Amino acid sequence: MGFFQNWAESFKPAETEGFGKEPAYGGDFLEAGDQKPEVLGDEEFANATTAVQTADGTIAYVPEKTPLKRRLDGRHIQFIALGGGIGTGLFIGSASALSTAGPAFLIVDFIIMGFMLVCVIFALGELAATLPVSGAFSTYASRFVDPAWGFAMGWNYYLQWLIVTPLEFTAAAIVIGFWDPNQVVPVGIWLMIFIIVITTINFFGVRGYAEFEFAATFIKVITVIGLIITLIVIDCGGVIGGPSYMGAHTWHDPGPINNGFKGLCTVFTTAAFAFSGSELVGLAAAETKEPRKVLPKACKQIVFRIIMFYVLSLFLVSLIVPYNDERLSSDHDYDPRTSPFVIAMEIGRIKVLPHIINAVIIVSTLSVANSAVYAGSRTLLALAEQGLAPKMFKYVDREGRPLPAVGVSLIFGLLAFLIYSAEEGTVFSWMLQISGLAAIFTWGSICFCHIRFRSAWTKQGYTLRELPWASPLGVYGSMAGLFLNILVIIANIYIGAFPPEEGTYSPRMRAYEFFNANISLVILLTFLILYKLIKRSKFVRLEDMDIHTGRRDPVSEEVLEQERAEARARPMWKKIITSVF
Repeated sequence: MGFFQNWAESFKPAETEGFGKEPAYGGDFLEAGDQKPEVLGDEEFANATTAVQTADGTIAYVPEKTPLKRRLDGRHIQFIALGGGIGTGLFIGSASALSTAGPAFLIVDFIIMGFMLVCVIFALGELAATLPVSGAFSTYASRFVDPAWGFAMGWNYYLQWLIVTPLEFTAAAIVIGFWDPNQVVPVGIWLMIFIIVITTINFFGVRGYAEFEFAATFIKVITVIGLIITLIVIDCGGVIGGPSYMGAHTWHDPGPINNGFKGLCTVFTTAAFAFSGSELVGLAAAETKEPRKVLPKACKQIVFRIIMFYVLSLFLVSLIVPYNDERLSSDHDYDPRTSPFVIAMEIGRIKVLPHIINAVIIVSTLSVANSAVYAGSRTLLALAEQGLAPKMFKYVDREGRPLPAVGVSLIFGLLAFLIYSAEEGTVFSWMLQISGLAAIFTWGSICFCHIRFRSAWTKQGYTLRELPWASPLGVYGSMAGLFLNILVIIANIYIGAFPPEEGTYSPRMRAYEFFNANISLVILLTFLILYKLIKRSKFVRLEDMDIHTGRRDPVSEEVLEQERAEARARPMWKKIITSVF
């Protein structure tokens, strides 16, 4: 009886006495407490105090009472960073990129986007290690740029993941068709099973989300490593009964490039979709035990992941699968038979691996759906805490679950049943486009927020040595990341106006495709302009910027310097390992 009673009571409101809105949004200020406490251990401090910048600009350290539970360990954050972006974008989305642009532009685009993502994640790592606050991206945008920009970015990011939820459920059901092409088991049954699975996971709160991502990432990483080894064997002619040595013949026949400059521009959006989700490490910082130590390690893994899991695997698969292979296209966006990795296994005449890849794709889609519910619910919670969403979404139970926000994401996931509609192709196309550029806007905003934060940090008299962790690329990396984000947006507008198949389009069709490709930009500007007109918000000046509220690191510069000295004294082999892991 005690177990069920405790379980029932866990749904009651969290005890958040003393917990109020962050001062930057005009909420209730926490009273300035005692003087800064003695230096505490990271885990002890994570449960003890937080910094608050009060109305008169003074900084107080007060007991922290947040409704969210800090239950994410280092292994959770590192695996979220390592496998957060590995999914249908890599396994299936790369098919359209390869067929549209050819292998050379496929690799070039992923290298460019990979460098851009490194700039973004390093900037985010610095911000989140310093300020592990709820809402992350929208919170930074409101505090460091303009409340209107924070409102627009918050709702932009929320809509991205809200829409991804039914899309991934649909993708998982379509992937099942690899084994059940005649739909002996109705698609609706599979959809309901997947929705129940994700709902059950989210009943276990942030720990449930993290443990599922840990397991899914382990499966995805092992699979990609196995695929890389297998692709090398196939290309070298090492499969008994398979093709002889292939080398780089697909780069000569049919060639390395397709559709010229338009092909190059087209793949940017595909690469962005493949990388989306990498920024979740920043969103999860608010529920992490030791963000000051954990986040830098997680951010370093991004470089390793991009080089090995994306660039290397796509380069190897492009050596085997030519861009003009008809199997790369299908009527369905998520048809697993179009995966270049599946096609490569078929070319290599390895019968069992396509089934293994398909199973991993299903795990990947469920992983993304799980992340979508987590990211959407936490973003909506943060918007409600800032007064930018209905108050009902501020509800968090005693286990740290924002139940109303989670419920909205799961209910919206029922739109996956539109797969039975005659217009499902049109509906899902619009939904996909709405979420398409959202990640690009978020990444650009992170870089801009980092530039503004650094400027305010130095203007208010602080040095970079006082930061818990500083981006290795600094402000220049964020400038490069912001510049590349803007270029990708311009490239998307260009492709929307002049698609590779423009010769086959009527004027009406071209107008439709242009608006469809840029609908997310229209939505973002609408949010921004409406908030500006209604609230009359102002651009935040550097001297007025709140760079303290939410800090959880009362560690002196001397302690930070001691930790850095210990890191420099490590053996070279350990430095190399820690630079990757």
